[in-house]
Formats: sequence, structure tokens, C-alpha cells
Amino acid sequence: MEILRVIVQDLLGASSVLVGLVAFIGLFFQKKPMHEVIKGTIKTITGFLIFGIGSAATAAALESFQSLFSEGFKLNGVLPLAEAVTALAQDKYGTVVSLVMVLGFFSNFLVARFTKFKYIFLTGQHNLYLAALLTIMLKFLGLDNTSVIILGGILLGISAAIFPAIAQPGMRKITGSDEIAMGHYVTLGYALSSWVGGKVGNPKDSTENLKLPAWLSIFKDYVVGVGATMIIFFYIAAIAAGKGFTEQTSNGVNWLVYPLFQGLTFAASLYVIITGVRMFLGEIVTAFVGISEKLVPDAKPALDCPVVFAYAPTATLVGFISSYVAGLICMGIFAVLGLPVIIPVAVPYFFIGATAGVFGNATGGWKGAVVGSFIVGILIAVGPAIIYPIMENVGLKGTAFPETDFNFVGVILYTIGKVLGLV
Repeated sequence: MEILRVIVQDLLGASSVLVGLVAFIGLFFQKKPMHEVIKGTIKTITGFLIFGIGSAATAAALESFQSLFSEGFKLNGVLPLAEAVTALAQDKYGTVVSLVMVLGFFSNFLVARFTKFKYIFLTGQHNLYLAALLTIMLKFLGLDNTSVIILGGILLGISAAIFPAIAQPGMRKITGSDEIAMGHYVTLGYALSSWVGGKVGNPKDSTENLKLPAWLSIFKDYVVGVGATMIIFFYIAAIAAGKGFTEQTSNGVNWLVYPLFQGLTFAASLYVIITGVRMFLGEIVTAFVGISEKLVPDAKPALDCPVVFAYAPTATLVGFISSYVAGLICMGIFAVLGLPVIIPVAVPYFFIGATAGVFGNATGGWKGAVVGSFIVGILIAVGPAIIYPIMENVGLKGTAFPETDFNFVGVILYTIGKVLGLV
């Protein structure tokens, strides 16, 4: 019994070992050389452990910011970052999130194999984020872990196959072919930007005929974008909270130095998360790609949003600026109305706004890029404001998902739960 307890609780009960086991099985059944199987398994487990280290650091930084912001402005400040929410969810429901993600991979293949939605979602970290959201929502509805894993995995697989199809008409406009799909869960926003672009502009008036200052390109760098944004917001929160409260929070660190290191620590923790996620998901995806090729003929890979940046580089910057302006306007409106203040963090606004700009540009030129990304900027502020009370209710404070598809799924599940009397 003691040996069984060690295997079930200490080994299989550890998320990192569980995901590593899946990688081992996937690589083994692809008949990879044993040294590659072992290497992939070790890198998967190590990557997951790195992810956990980053998660703990992110949670600490978020708690510090939330404390300063709430004291200084008497408002509920929320940082919309999928990585941060997932880190908190992983800390709370680690094994469940992992199993939902794993079952979701299999479900995606089955849906693609037996339906017309021939999309294999290869942006692994976004499947992890959606697994976290599904776990949070289903636990909020009162489901037990087994039900959460089964239902969450099925919903993840369906989402991974269907959501790329929503943005595919826009992808055809951008790429001029039907070979790749969008594997980024803001497809509702991107499809809307593409549609709006066609209504307000002409694709002949492309953003690529515009010239923008080179310094804006710094936001393409994840660490610089997050670090610069978070240092600014930490200083705003610290100054508003005052010297006394800030030094009390910082355990004696000078109140003007503390925000600098907290902002950089936050950026570092997210970089650690991304490093870990890329490491273990890189191995998981490798383990599943060969299987998917055999299981799903004519499958299309759904890839991360930067895959479209090369088609309209200027549109990426136009989209970022326009969406970020929308986020700042929403922040002010929410503050006036006394709602949770959704702080427009530069990185999600860059990647989401930039991609929306490319979609809008493909159908409406520079006007489409500006208007389409502005509307998406509003959506990724309003969505987190709607879903945040649920996040807060389950103990995940200070952050929320900015992605439109995540919030759509979350609201649908909440509505179903309400109709069924579960909430």
C-alpha cells in the first residue's frame, strides 16, 4: 500500500510527471530511438517544473501589485494576462488542468478526424490556457475533478478544431492560400476585425504604404514590453499608495526602488513561465504531430498569431497602437463607473492588437487595420471585466483572460450553469 501511495500520489499526482508520462508514451509509439524518448520525457518534466517556478513568482508579484493599487486608488486593478491566470490556476488545480490539456489533445484529433473541421491546434500554450479556463469554470459550477477532466477535455478538443475555422476566411485573405490556420484563441476578435475592415476601407490602401517610427518595434520583445509596462504601472500604484504603505508592503525596501524590481521581477517570472511552457509543450507537440498525421488526413496546422506578422509588418504596429488606445479609454471608463479596472498590459495588446491589425488590413487597408484593432482592443478590455468576478470568486485575484474566445466560452458555461441552477 505504501508503494501504491507513492506511485499514485507522489508520482502520478505530480503534474510534471503526468505530462512527462504522456510525452513518453507519444514518443515511444512513434518508434523514436530510446535516447530521444528519454530526452523528450526529461525535457517535458523539467519544462513543467520551470513553469511552476515562474507561476509562484508571478503570483507573488500580482499580489503585491494588487495590494498597492487597491490601497492607492481604492479600485480593483486587474492585469489581463493569460499566463498569469494559468499560473494561479495551475497552483490551485495543477493535476486537473494538466489532464484536461492532455485529453484535449486527443479530443482535437478525434474531432478533426471525424468532422469537417480539419484543424490541429499546435499553439500548445494556448491549449494550456484554455484548459486552465475550463477547469476554473467547471470547478466554479461545482463539478468534481473527474467530471471536470472529461468534460473539460472534450470541450477543449472541440474548441481547438472549431475556433480556427472561424478565422480561416480572414487567413485566406492574408496568406492567399488555405494551407495554415490561426491557432490563437482570439479568433472571434480577428474574424470581427476582418469583417469590419471590409466595411470601412479598401485592401488596396495597405498599411505597408505607411511609415512608422522604428522605436515602436521594442514592443515586439516580450521581456522589454512586459518589463517597461509593469515598471510604469508599479510606480503609479506605489506613488498612489504612498511611501509608508509601499515600504510596509516591501518589507523595508526603499519605496522608490521597490516598484522597479517588482516590475522587472514580474517580467522575469513571465519569461520563466514562457520558457517552461515552450520546453514541455515543444516535446508534447512533437509527440502528437506524428500521430495526428496518421490519424487526420488533410489536416491543417493552426499556428500562433505571429505567423501573420510577416504578411503586413506595418499593420502589426498600427494594430497595436490602435488597440492600446482603446484599452486606455476603457480603463478610464471602468474607473469612473466603479468597475474592475482592466489595465492594458502592453504585451497582450501588442500580439492581439497587431494580429487584429493584419486581419483588418487584409480586407480594408489602413482604415481596416485601425478600426478593426480598435474594436478588438475594446473587446479584450470588456471581456476580462465580465469574467473577472468569477475569477475572483474562485480565489484567482488580480488577473483575468484577455482572449475573446476564452471569455466567450467562460460566459457560455456560466450562463448554462445559471440556467441549471448550479450558480
